[in-house]
Amino acid sequence: MKISASYWMFEGGLEAQKPVVEAMRQAKALGFDAIELAIAGTGVLTHEATQSQCEDIAATARDIGIEIASVASGENWTCSPTANDEAVRSKSIEFNRRALHAAKWLGTDAYLFVPGAVDVFFLPDAEVVPYDVCHQRASEALRQILPVAEQTGVAICIENVWNKFLLSPLETRDFIDSFDSEMVRAYFDVGNVLLTGYPEHWIRILGTRIKRVHVKDFKRSAGTAEGFVDLLEGDVDFETVKEALADIGYDGCVTAEMLPFEPGRPEKTARAMKKIFK
Repeated sequence: MKISASYWMFEGGLEAQKPVVEAMRQAKALGFDAIELAIAGTGVLTHEATQSQCEDIAATARDIGIEIASVASGENWTCSPTANDEAVRSKSIEFNRRALHAAKWLGTDAYLFVPGAVDVFFLPDAEVVPYDVCHQRASEALRQILPVAEQTGVAICIENVWNKFLLSPLETRDFIDSFDSEMVRAYFDVGNVLLTGYPEHWIRILGTRIKRVHVKDFKRSAGTAEGFVDLLEGDVDFETVKEALADIGYDGCVTAEMLPFEPGRPEKTARAMKKIFK
C-alpha cells in the first residue's frame, strides 16, 4: 500500500491557507508516496478553481514525484446536503458537483464526501436533523450529484464520520448499494469507528466498496474527540486492520489524517506510517 498525507495535517492546511505546492513538497520530503488535497469554499484551492489551475497543480505533483491520492472536503459540515434550509442544500449540491470536476482535473478518481449530518459534534449550536429526514435528503442529494461523478469518473466516497448518521457497516453498505453505481463508494476511516465498533468488521463488510482509507488513532477510554491521539498511541490494532484490508484485496493509498497541526506532528506521523505500512 502507498502511504499518503492529508493536506490538513500541515500548518495552515485546515485553514485552507497552506500553499498546495508547499504541502506537496513537504509530504514528499517526509517520505510519503502521495497526498490528499482539500477543496474548500474559500482559501488556496476552492470549487471555483479552473481546469488550467488544477492541471498545473497535477503537473507540479508529477515533477515533485508525489501522487495526488484523493481530494477531500469538509465543506458539507457547515453547508450540508441535509440542512433544513433548502437554499443551503442546493448550494451544497452545486459545490460538490464543481469539486468533482476539480478532482478530475487534479488527476484523481476519489472524492471524500460527508453525506450530511444529524448533528455536528464540534458545533454546539448546529441544528439537529431527524435521522430519517437526514437519510432521505442525503439520498436525494447524492442522486443529484451522481451524474457528475459518472461523467468525470471520480467516485463519491462516503466517509464514516461522527455525524450520527450511517452508524453501522450494514447500513452504510446498503446505503451505498442503493445507488447501484461504481461511482458511489466508501471512504473508510479507521479511527472514526473505534468508539462504537471494530475497524476490521467494517472493512470486511464494506469489502471492495472501499475506495480509500483514512488512518487515525483513538483511545476508547476517552469517549470524546479528545480520544484522538497520534498514531500508535491509541487502541487501533493496526495489524488486524492490515489483515482485513489484505482480505478484501485493498492495495490503494492509506492517508494519515492527523489534525490539527502541531509542531512535529507531520514528522511523527510519517515515521509511524512507515512503521505500520512499510
